[in-house]
Amino acid sequence: MAATDQPHYTAEEKRKRVFAIISASSGNLVEWFDFYVYSFASIYFASQFFPSGDSTAEFLKAAAVFAVGFLMRPIGGWMFGRIADRVGRKKSMVISVLMMCGGSLAIAVLPTYATIGVAAPILLLIIRMFQGLSVGGEYGTTATYMSEVALRGQRGFFSSFQYVTLIGGQLLAVLTVVVLEQFLSDAELKSWGWRIPFVIGAIAAVVSLMLRRTLHETIKPEDSKNKDAGTLAGIFKNHRAAFITVLGYTAGGSLIFYTFTTYMQKYLVNTSGMPAKTASVVMTGALFLYMCMQPLFGMLADRIGRRQSMMLFGALGALATYPILAILRGNTSPYIAFALITVALAIISLYTSIGGLVKAEMFPPEVRALGVGFSYAIANAIFGGSAEFVGLTFKNLGHENWFFLYVTVMMAIAFLFSMRLPKTPSYLHTDH
Repeated sequence: MAATDQPHYTAEEKRKRVFAIISASSGNLVEWFDFYVYSFASIYFASQFFPSGDSTAEFLKAAAVFAVGFLMRPIGGWMFGRIADRVGRKKSMVISVLMMCGGSLAIAVLPTYATIGVAAPILLLIIRMFQGLSVGGEYGTTATYMSEVALRGQRGFFSSFQYVTLIGGQLLAVLTVVVLEQFLSDAELKSWGWRIPFVIGAIAAVVSLMLRRTLHETIKPEDSKNKDAGTLAGIFKNHRAAFITVLGYTAGGSLIFYTFTTYMQKYLVNTSGMPAKTASVVMTGALFLYMCMQPLFGMLADRIGRRQSMMLFGALGALATYPILAILRGNTSPYIAFALITVALAIISLYTSIGGLVKAEMFPPEVRALGVGFSYAIANAIFGGSAEFVGLTFKNLGHENWFFLYVTVMMAIAFLFSMRLPKTPSYLHTDH
């Protein structure tokens, strides 16, 4: 968009839009804190629900439950996307955070295997499925809402705050565990200390609910009343190519994201041989830098274009993944680990800073939340949520380098699908 074509916003309208971004993204932070705290705390509670005496086996079972939660995402993406497109973005976001709150509270009070036997892991699985529904609808609706209220000409910058708060949720989750590690012994953490983060998440969700109730609605009545609004038929009839493209690059994006965030802590402990507390500190620092990178890479995309950023992400990810993971496997230095993980997260930032916006630009308002949420959830369920499980499975088989190759191939595929992105998006009238 040329400078002369930039829309004029009054000071009041700018203030309202910025406040809407803050309110939506703050709720996003709480939602993802609640979801990710499972992964970071599982180092301590895995033996409480899946006792076996073998740490890899216990981590593997906990990771399987984490992956099953992802399998519920497509249903959540469809359910909440339909609500957002037919009833409203605001109502969809309020319901999703309420569901996440209930799930966290349930895990916080859940009896362990020693108390109720096999019922403990079964109940944990059911709760994670419930939370998977919630977070499955969170991404698409929040991405849609933030893309619709962001200031034109700066959409990359403002939309990047979805991942600032998503990563912030991860960061606060691991930071909570780090703080607990300073005050509680390993025995206390495994006995009862792991429950504290879930209590914090449930309480924070109440604050999120209050913020989201202040949001104004962005979908127009004529769009929500469209006969195709919130329907899969409307997507597959008119926007099949866009749906497949989003699936293609989200598969690689989700896989590499979860490889270097949630799985990386376990990788440093279980493969590199790093102490759990050291690994937590490394990941805290790396995630903090990653969070700070998002607005910078969003601004870069506003300058060079979303398509170019996505292609760089795919190409660099395919080239760098194998060597970074291979070096980390034989490394015990927390400083080298921190540097390598930060490089990987910088590459991933080319995607995460604008991922939601790129998806939203490809669908019209009547199917935007469903198109974004459902395609993202499918790719996440298959490739993102299984990252830990696949990585640990290959390690168990004695072929951990196969996982390195798997991620590399998926990044090459992400590059090819990024080439399919239109140079000028049809929707949202963006500058790139």
